[in-house]
Amino acid sequence: MAHTDRRFAAVVAAYSVSSFGTYLNLIALSLFSYEVTGTALGVGLMMALRLSAGFAAGMTSAALTARVARAHVMYGAHLAQCLTLLVLALFAGNAAPALLAVAVVVLGASSTWFSVSLRSSVPAMVGAELRGRANGLLVTARSIATVLGFASAAVIIGFGGYALAFAVNAASFALAAAVLLAARPRTEEEPDGADHGAVESGRSAADGQPAADGEPDAEGRTRAGLRRLGSTLPAVLLALVALRGLDALASSSHNVALPVVAHSEAPDNPALHMTRFWVAWAVGTVLAHLVLRRRRGESAWGVRAFALGTCAMSAAFVAAFLGLPAIGLVLVATAAGFADGWTEIVYTSRLQAAPEPERTRLFGLSATAEQSGFALGTVAAAGALEALPALAVVGLFHGTAACGALLLLLYAVRRHTPERPSPEADRGSDERGAHGARARAGPVSGP
Repeated sequence: MAHTDRRFAAVVAAYSVSSFGTYLNLIALSLFSYEVTGTALGVGLMMALRLSAGFAAGMTSAALTARVARAHVMYGAHLAQCLTLLVLALFAGNAAPALLAVAVVVLGASSTWFSVSLRSSVPAMVGAELRGRANGLLVTARSIATVLGFASAAVIIGFGGYALAFAVNAASFALAAAVLLAARPRTEEEPDGADHGAVESGRSAADGQPAADGEPDAEGRTRAGLRRLGSTLPAVLLALVALRGLDALASSSHNVALPVVAHSEAPDNPALHMTRFWVAWAVGTVLAHLVLRRRRGESAWGVRAFALGTCAMSAAFVAAFLGLPAIGLVLVATAAGFADGWTEIVYTSRLQAAPEPERTRLFGLSATAEQSGFALGTVAAAGALEALPALAVVGLFHGTAACGALLLLLYAVRRHTPERPSPEADRGSDERGAHGARARAGPVSGP
């Protein structure tokens, strides 16, 4: 157990370092895109291209992890981002739009592949019963890295330009990859009696053997599994993913509106307004982890907890645009961070309760929904802000997410029956099929 704890601590450290680079990159790459393209439309197109690459990566993540070990996907994703950013650093003075376009595609796809592989690997790393605590640590690490990445971007770019920013960003991914490689975390759940070599290579015992005559190979099974995704997964899980996509759409509104409000409410120092907000938000996410780590049992990760958290998060983000004094803004932003961290931990833990291979497909579908929601929301919110005040835009977007959460909550309350995995998943678990032991200790409680 102690050895596993040390390995997962290394994973958390690597995730924190790479998240710092990711959020530094969001600022640096957006500004750099404007410098290269020269227009706001060019910036929007590059952002759309990056989100589209993430969308495609989410759709293909299940097929990728069926053929390549998740650990290797994580190493490869970090190294790909590192090399891409090194190229941008070398050509920062005279980068062509085509080079920038290739770079954003690689960065968008690699980030999604890494995220899906990491989130679907947590039960194998720490055990199903500890996944909530593990997700809380990951959310906390990312929240702190978010603030540091945003806060350091202006300093680094001001000191050494975009070349230094991209070089620091590349170094963060290289360091994260090195830590992961040294830790060698277990990312595949080893079935009972399975061939160890097959498990380490990222395949189940069945995948490690040649296909019998007339049986589909691993790629064929993956394609068939993707076609059956909607029919084999419980409707409640698909509803959770849909609400997560709607939440991403709502979140895009406050991300777009916050800089606008910062310049209007604090014209002398808008950066202070944004830093105050995001630091308080990060503190809230840490508090959510400290509260949730004390909860026990699968009921802690039910539909009701996620739906209620989404409603609270939407209300807090809307309140942040009421023109509150500084202390009020800090309190509301902390509440928003708490609800944001709560929903992230509960949602991720609930999806991780699904057995393999449904779990990886769920996280791939989730990444696709989140990327689509955020991309659509960014464009829609930016357009709406041209005609409506920030409070109205944020209220409309988050109100939509809250309505979706209330519908899901109503459905959960009326069910009165525990959530059950699909019949196919039950048979696969009971018969100790391709992935042997259950992915969790027992049945998942209902909402």
